Amino acid sequence: MLQKIFTLVLIIAAINLAQISSEKGNVIFIHPDGTGLSDWNALRIFKVGPDNDLNWDKMNSIGLYQGHIRNRITASSNAGATIHAYGVKADVDDFGLIENEVPIARSGNRLSIMKEAMQQGVFTGIINSGSIEEPGTAVFVSSNVKRGNYNEIAKDVIQSGADLIFSGGEDFLLPEGTKGRHSQSGKRKDGLNLIEWAKSKGYKVVYTKEELLNTSFDEKKILGIFAARSTFNDRTEEELREKGLPNYNPTAPTVAEMTKFALEFLFRKGQFFLVVEEEGTDNFGNRNNANGKLEALSNADEAIGFALKFINKNPNTLLLTASDSEAGGLEVLGYEIENLSDKNLLPEKDANGSPVDGREGTGTLPFISAPDKNGNRFPFAIGWSCFGDVTGGVVARAHGMHSEKMKGKIDNTDIYRFMYMGLFGKWLD
Repeated sequence: MLQKIFTLVLIIAAINLAQISSEKGNVIFIHPDGTGLSDWNALRIFKVGPDNDLNWDKMNSIGLYQGHIRNRITASSNAGATIHAYGVKADVDDFGLIENEVPIARSGNRLSIMKEAMQQGVFTGIINSGSIEEPGTAVFVSSNVKRGNYNEIAKDVIQSGADLIFSGGEDFLLPEGTKGRHSQSGKRKDGLNLIEWAKSKGYKVVYTKEELLNTSFDEKKILGIFAARSTFNDRTEEELREKGLPNYNPTAPTVAEMTKFALEFLFRKGQFFLVVEEEGTDNFGNRNNANGKLEALSNADEAIGFALKFINKNPNTLLLTASDSEAGGLEVLGYEIENLSDKNLLPEKDANGSPVDGREGTGTLPFISAPDKNGNRFPFAIGWSCFGDVTGGVVARAHGMHSEKMKGKIDNTDIYRFMYMGLFGKWLD
């Protein structure tokens, strides 16, 4: 009798386990490009203080991200995006193609995970604070032999069928000689006006933060074009100061504001898959602009905060966040309060020759931290190791449904596996 009861318990447990493993729902992938642990440490110190928590800190699970690609240790943005979208290793120049053909994804289908989701009736959204052809989002719906084929990639994104598309890049959506809301003249040589095409397919088109905030969540589809190229000005602090430009265009919504709208918009339609990229974290890092990098990080963290609030109300949702490399090799340089007052400028370089940034660029006043738990504030600077991308200390995070599966070291191909589990309820071998 006891043996039968024990067997029955095992059967019930197996059934429950199967039900848990088959659970599927919404997936939100937020990709703050070019970020690693040092970047998040810098933002925490600056924004909330060294003892407090960012939204990023509140996510449940941590994965130490192993980011090498097939033919190089450090990933390119397009190779990293190809790996995320297909779940297989790619080469440095790949953009949704491997050896000149669309790869067979980890699922066994010759489709990106977003296109597979579309085929199965999942609603989809793409958000990028940069231009529409940026690989971190574009690769999910576009494949091309060359990353620089901006017009072709922009066409793929617009014609992908995604229910929500938010980005810059109006230049690549209009024919040559056509002036847009942001663009002085389109760059397309094929005569296509992709914005008019989108309108003909039922897209509501918006161009500014104000227009977005006044848009109904019940539109059929929505296209937000918020800049001629990027919504930010990715130059050094000194160049921006000389030209009188801000880090971000104030008429454009931030990536957090775009994400907040997208979550409500897609939730009303059904199961959804949303891919979000804050591109400014990468571009400002590669320009060694510490001020811009911190603002971009803050925008990304606010987007994560909106996703966390959404999951509190909708637990059948998986939130993932990861980068594919670090931009600029940022490190925080701390100073003792008595040795560096608010009146003393930072040195232009550290002892090893690396450039040192303060709040307004090289050789300016230090950043000042938010208060720690004792109310103390500390001066600090940002040191840079390079202008390009480095492997760094990328950390993936997960929260919500199935997030417990992220632990220890993970490969960059595993980001696809997590997304697949969230969307389709299957953990791929």
